[in-house]
Amino acid sequence: MKKINLELVNGDKAVLVEDQKVKILKSENYNFLFDKSNGFFARWGKTQEDDGDFSIGFPEIADIEISTICSGIYKPCKFCYKSNTPTGEYMTLDTFAKVFAKLPPTITQIAFGIGDIDGNPDLWKIMEFCRSNGVVPNITINGARMTPEYFDNLAKYCGAVAVSVYDKDLTYDAIQELTNRGMRQINIHYMISEETIDMAYEVMNDMKNDPRLARMNAIVFLSLKTKGNAKKGFTQLSQEKFNALSEYAIENYVRIGFDSCSSFKFFASLDQNKKLTEDFRKKMYECVEPCESSVYSSYINTEGKYFPCSFCENVDGWDGLDVLAADDFIKDIWYNEKTVEFRNKLLNCKRDCPIYNI
Repeated sequence: MKKINLELVNGDKAVLVEDQKVKILKSENYNFLFDKSNGFFARWGKTQEDDGDFSIGFPEIADIEISTICSGIYKPCKFCYKSNTPTGEYMTLDTFAKVFAKLPPTITQIAFGIGDIDGNPDLWKIMEFCRSNGVVPNITINGARMTPEYFDNLAKYCGAVAVSVYDKDLTYDAIQELTNRGMRQINIHYMISEETIDMAYEVMNDMKNDPRLARMNAIVFLSLKTKGNAKKGFTQLSQEKFNALSEYAIENYVRIGFDSCSSFKFFASLDQNKKLTEDFRKKMYECVEPCESSVYSSYINTEGKYFPCSFCENVDGWDGLDVLAADDFIKDIWYNEKTVEFRNKLLNCKRDCPIYNI
């Protein structure tokens, strides 16, 4: 078992222990346990009932963009916040290895951002590199341009795969291919807005009735952020319609989740749903993790530049911090004055988004 001594920003001493199955961090006020075999993760403070001090956390998840190359099912997709094109760029294995070497040992999972599944020729080498270095890779795909070999590799390397809904048949076929290969953590990602809400109900009904979705995990609804292509033609979903969506899923036993951006809307939907028992409402509250950007997670783009999250890229004065030039990620990036400023702003908002009106 590997053991590393760490020091938190408040001076507390922490110990990180790791073997092939688990990664565990222990300190007086900040602790976590990650099971590499099934993705189980728990975090607590001084006691297991205590969330602890959010200002002293380390990066636990890295969201790394490894390609902006995307042909686009809708050429381009109308609500792509990245505004990706077929002539984008990708992160090579060599660059990824250099970025990886800068990351702190507390990273448990890496979520890969990619457009076309074949938009990075080093994708599988990068995933193999992650596995050989004790980190579990996850990825979101769009279901297009898939082959049996790609499905095999996703099942081999990934802990979880999300499939975005652009074309339902492409998405549902991809989910069936992955669950047929024994994967359990397979989710649908679907962006909700005033313009897309009707199809959200279609997808929930399909999850109950379409045999291709019988073994998937859940539908994860993503709230609109008006960035990139999504600046035009899309409107934030009202709280009333969000409440109806949440209530429909609960009443029909549809397994759903939301991105952390949606957490406060989901809290409000629970509070305003008079049909729920207090016990059920409490359990749902415990399942929700508000925004963890700069608190527990990091985003790094194809150029090796850090941002609190992907939606911050070139927004609100953020042009990125150079990870490759950093001597020490924690000192030069995590506790850089810009990151600390964003973290303080986020914590002052009680971890509600300080940039977008969600």
